[in-house]
Amino acid sequence: MNDMRRTLLWVVFTMSLVLLWDGWNKHTGQPSLFSPTRSPVAASSSAPLPTAGGLPATAPGAAGGTVPSSTARTVGAGATPPAAAVSTATPTLSIETDTLRATLDSRGGDLIRVELLKHVDQNDRSRNVVLLDRSPARLYMAQTGLIGAPGYPNHLTPMQIVPGPTRLEGNANVVNAVFESPEQGGVKLRKTLSFERGSYAVKVRHEVINTSGGPLAPQLYTQLVRDGNAPPGESSFYSTFTGPVVYTDAKKFQKVDFSDIEKDKASFEKTADNGWVAMVQHYFFSAWLHGDKTPREFYTRKVDLNLYAVGEILPLGEIAPGATRSIDSLLYVGPQDENAITALAPGLELVKDYGWFTIIAKPLFWLLDQLHGQIGNWGWAIVALVVLLKAAFYTLNASAYKSMAKMKAINPKIMEMRERLKDKPQQMQQEMMRIYKEEKVNPLGGCLPILIQMPVFIALYWVLLSSVEMRNAPWIGWITDLSLKDPYFILPLVMTATTLLQTWLNPTPPDPMQARLMWIMPLAFSVMFFYFPAGLVLYWITNNVLSIAQQWVINRKLGVN
Repeated sequence: MNDMRRTLLWVVFTMSLVLLWDGWNKHTGQPSLFSPTRSPVAASSSAPLPTAGGLPATAPGAAGGTVPSSTARTVGAGATPPAAAVSTATPTLSIETDTLRATLDSRGGDLIRVELLKHVDQNDRSRNVVLLDRSPARLYMAQTGLIGAPGYPNHLTPMQIVPGPTRLEGNANVVNAVFESPEQGGVKLRKTLSFERGSYAVKVRHEVINTSGGPLAPQLYTQLVRDGNAPPGESSFYSTFTGPVVYTDAKKFQKVDFSDIEKDKASFEKTADNGWVAMVQHYFFSAWLHGDKTPREFYTRKVDLNLYAVGEILPLGEIAPGATRSIDSLLYVGPQDENAITALAPGLELVKDYGWFTIIAKPLFWLLDQLHGQIGNWGWAIVALVVLLKAAFYTLNASAYKSMAKMKAINPKIMEMRERLKDKPQQMQQEMMRIYKEEKVNPLGGCLPILIQMPVFIALYWVLLSSVEMRNAPWIGWITDLSLKDPYFILPLVMTATTLLQTWLNPTPPDPMQARLMWIMPLAFSVMFFYFPAGLVLYWITNNVLSIAQQWVINRKLGVN
């Protein structure tokens, strides 16, 4: 038993050192041991994306994608726009509300830049978060167009900007951006994006007018195009998902890694009559939402070097000559505000990724949100939540701490026995079991209650790591942002001290090697906490302090020093 425990401790300790070393490499810009370094994306702010496979860049059906074959057959060489559309810069339109400052390209009416006016960039606090962007450093855009026959207007088609207000003024609650395509392939496309006061959700209406002499059946594609780079300023000491997501009622939340798209191995549900697509990153996301129960096809594809797309294709049905067909969509570009996005579409709150512990994390966030509503400070709400959890688990913890106290009380007897029988390992094991039995001590009694609670505290860890509410949220004094590391490392030092004190209160393992590891491992893990968000460190400190207090009281009652 001791040999197995020693081996497990060595494995955990070695893996911890490897992960710490890898995290440090990524933090200092060195290559990671476990993930390839992504190539930087090169782009021009005025030129459109490069073409792939002779098709419009990021239009469905190009080589290397995972568009359903039925859709791929409808897109051929005739879908390629004129060469002039690829090389000519086009005018842009700027729209501003109280929440967004958006830039749209008249080529296709693409949304090429979105600045979130209520969210400060943590890497440069003089500017706001820019989520969508088309610049030399970043490519991330929302695009739409028509497919189904050669020549239909798509996201590379130059469109006319219809004049109108570009800012919310006076009592206005909506400002519209309207684009009209020329007659092309027998159709005209009118695209209206409505930006509303106080909202990150943009209403998008596509009106398709059949200008030909016969019936047509075009399809609408809506897609998000993004480079595969992690968001600027992401920590190397904890990992959050960045990439495409496909959601359907049947398969639920399906994350797609950029690496799987690169290898043409992306796996997700390809067809449904419901669902949505999104691009997710830490705290923020964009998503195309279509509420109607209409058939749709989902796809991902590699557009170019380190550039990927996720989208869906919706049939518009047959449109008679001279008739118009309209379809309404919702484009969300903003924070993962769980309370705000839940009502927009089924399952949309899952973009706030709690991992395996979602079923526990969601009620924990609800409770944390309620506490914040009463207290008014997210830092103190974290402290209050941990206090409530420790109170709920008080009896279970007491059982564990009593067991550990008893182990500590008999530890001198165990150490004397080990020294006396060090040359007789088999007899040593038998004598140890006899002592445990006589003293009515369960060696695992201190572990099992703690293991039962671990899912709850891991879920709370993900709640604090994933909640955009922690961004720019102050606690006290020098902690002005709970989502950033402590600038003076005071909280990590306190956490390290409390962890070592907690280790001292616990029984010392009889094996000298295990005893040394018991002191070294907390120090090794504490290194990571120097780079963790302050809110997470505050949570661990509060948990440690309450655990120490309960352990100390129990030790005093049992007469254990």
